[in-house]
Amino acid sequence: MRKRSSSGLGREIILSTVIATLTSVMVAIAGLYIFYGVVIRVAPDLLFPLNDQWLPRGVEWLVILALCFVAAGISAAMATRLARRVVKPLVSVAQSARSIVARDLTARAEAGDRATIEATMLVEDFNHLADELARASEALLRWNATIAHELRTPVTILSGRLQGLADGVFKPDEALFRSLVAQVDALARLIEDLRTVSLLEGGRMEMQFQSVELSEEIEAVIRLMQPSLESAGFTISASLDRGFCEVDTARIRQALLALLDNARRHALPARLDVALRIGEEHVRLSVADQGPGLHGDFARHAFDPFRRYMAQGGSAKGSGLGLSVVRVIARAHGGEATYEPLNGGACFCMEIRRRSRASETA
Repeated sequence: MRKRSSSGLGREIILSTVIATLTSVMVAIAGLYIFYGVVIRVAPDLLFPLNDQWLPRGVEWLVILALCFVAAGISAAMATRLARRVVKPLVSVAQSARSIVARDLTARAEAGDRATIEATMLVEDFNHLADELARASEALLRWNATIAHELRTPVTILSGRLQGLADGVFKPDEALFRSLVAQVDALARLIEDLRTVSLLEGGRMEMQFQSVELSEEIEAVIRLMQPSLESAGFTISASLDRGFCEVDTARIRQALLALLDNARRHALPARLDVALRIGEEHVRLSVADQGPGLHGDFARHAFDPFRRYMAQGGSAKGSGLGLSVVRVIARAHGGEATYEPLNGGACFCMEIRRRSRASETA
């Protein structure tokens, strides 16, 4: 649609100029024709007797000047009409831009009923940009408030226990130190998740793609998480295809860790099915649990940052960033993260490219 109308403004300017010129010429010719026809019949003395002087006389000059003014008026009227259709939307865009710079994010431009196609497209694109800017500003405020809330809890716990150690309230023993280490680990994991989401969504994270036997990397992550999962009552069943894939190994590990940790926090203690399916062009990595799954309203937002599932009568668990990390890592690999209910449980899946875009275009 836009490609077909990309030269519409240029055609309209050319057409308006041609019409204005032809109209002016026709007005001049018709006016002179009428003038001489009337004068010859009504007052020929104004023109005769003719002599060798072919320059216009005083009355003729007046008629020519009058016709020029009429033609100029017609051209000015047509140019003004076109200018209003073009300039009015541009002025509206400029005024709205100044209002947005002054932090009025509700300002929007107006095209008017008679604006050209290009001017209307410009206004629509500007308003779309303004809408995105307003949403980004709201998201930034929400992120700042949520981040402050998420960081405050572990920092407060660390501060209180360290202060208690310094004041002699707590005795330095192994259990206390392990508790402090756990809080530090949780804080470090939260900061890394925040960093991953912000960098990958902002397109500033450099991905290190390399060809690896992906099933071996998945097995390494499962072995790492198996003790904590088994202590929480889970068993792991893995079905992994063999094959080399071009991925960022560290990011794939991070995504699988987030999926397994998400299952440990929210699923019923039972079997976890980890599956890796390698096709010609795409790779599918999934983690399925035995329930309870997500309700419809929450499932649509499961991968949004800081969206935390709260079971009925329970409290929210985790930071709400784990699945967001999975999604941005999947997108960085040219794929997507999805959720689907499966046999009463939840199945979280990453589907990514088997080969990076760089190798495909080489």
